[in-house]
Amino acid sequence: MPVDATLPYDDANVFARILRGEIPATIVHEDEYAVAFRDIAPQAPVHILVIPRGAYVSWDDFSARASDAEIAGFVRAVGTVARAAGLVEPGYRLLANVGAAGGQEVPHLHVHLFGGAPLGPMLAQGAARARAR
Repeated sequence: MPVDATLPYDDANVFARILRGEIPATIVHEDEYAVAFRDIAPQAPVHILVIPRGAYVSWDDFSARASDAEIAGFVRAVGTVARAAGLVEPGYRLLANVGAAGGQEVPHLHVHLFGGAPLGPMLAQGAARARAR
């Protein structure tokens, strides 16, 4: 279900529940600012989600309200995870969806790290054609 990124944070969302240990996840990294875990429905050979520990709905919410330390810590965690997964040399895609039109499905900021194979064009051809109209 698409997310309205302008709504307040919902602490019942699946990622908040993972942070609280209520739902299991295959954690690949955690520090004081972020937790990273394997996606349960991977869209690439390597598909890792990185989430901040703080209660932020979206990238917009995070960039507006997070402290400088949280922002730096989260961005560093994303890089740490990509390096640890061996994604830097072959290349990878970093994606953050925001709001309904952006395809966001969970109301907790998360970035997707995709890699392990050539990923193809940035957007599906149908989406590119729709933009051209």
